[in-house]
Amino acid sequence: MAISQIGRRLLNDLNLSPGKKTRLYRLLYQAGPANGTLLILPIDQGLEHGPRDFMDNPDSADPDFQFQLAVEGRYSAIACQIGLASKYYPRYAGQVPLILKLNGKTEIPSDRVPISPLVASVKDAVRLGADAVGYTLYVGSPDQDRDFRQFMSVREEAEAYGMPVVVWAYPRGEAIEAKGGRDTIYAVDYASRVAQELGADVIKLNVPKIDPDKLEKAPKAYQRPWTEAEALRQVVQSAGRSLVIFAGGEKGSYEATMAKARACMEAGATGLIFGRNVWQRPHAEALAMTQDIHRLLKEFGR
Repeated sequence: MAISQIGRRLLNDLNLSPGKKTRLYRLLYQAGPANGTLLILPIDQGLEHGPRDFMDNPDSADPDFQFQLAVEGRYSAIACQIGLASKYYPRYAGQVPLILKLNGKTEIPSDRVPISPLVASVKDAVRLGADAVGYTLYVGSPDQDRDFRQFMSVREEAEAYGMPVVVWAYPRGEAIEAKGGRDTIYAVDYASRVAQELGADVIKLNVPKIDPDKLEKAPKAYQRPWTEAEALRQVVQSAGRSLVIFAGGEKGSYEATMAKARACMEAGATGLIFGRNVWQRPHAEALAMTQDIHRLLKEFGR
């Protein structure tokens, strides 16, 4: 498989249908950095976490704040649920691409039996002018079999419409916790491989956390010292012919966020999906950070 010198998958490596390839080309080369990298602004946290994520920056409680930031900051796409896409995106259509999240849940029920039910369809995405759809897949949960079947229906509909599928690949459940937890290299690596196996075109992953004590519970192959760089390269490799974007997670310091972004790109990621790390900051600061990320991604264009 032809890949770049630092291990980044290229669009032509993915063996996509013309419809998927066309839409991904727009995201990679006609929007955002427009150099083969991705910079995505997610705003699905309102459903997943409730209003608490918007309290640090009250301006961000208005979705127009994020949509305007996505346009001004030249993001590759904004990712959101059906309600925001229907009521806010029409004003910004044509200025920034849309990734429509097709499933989601609240954080109120326990994570012991996690599954995100479908709340929208690929047809909705086509109607709204989206360039991709998003699906949250919980790897390792007790409801994994039902989750896999639900994802299969999404994958089949996406294939019919030539719509790329971005999988939020999240390890969850008691079985994952018993093997060290959701943030270990074992859990994230397994989630990466599962998303590839099930047909993801782009895989969203969290950055693995290196904790030797937790790895004692993982399979023996993972029970060794890992650097962050090694762990990141491993999960990118496990994605195979799928593009990898790394999440920013909870808001961190400016310096820590930029260091995370660089580490992810140096490991072979196609791009970044940073939400709270950006829009929980005041507009001017969020835009300045976005510009710094653009300068970073310019180094990794292809």
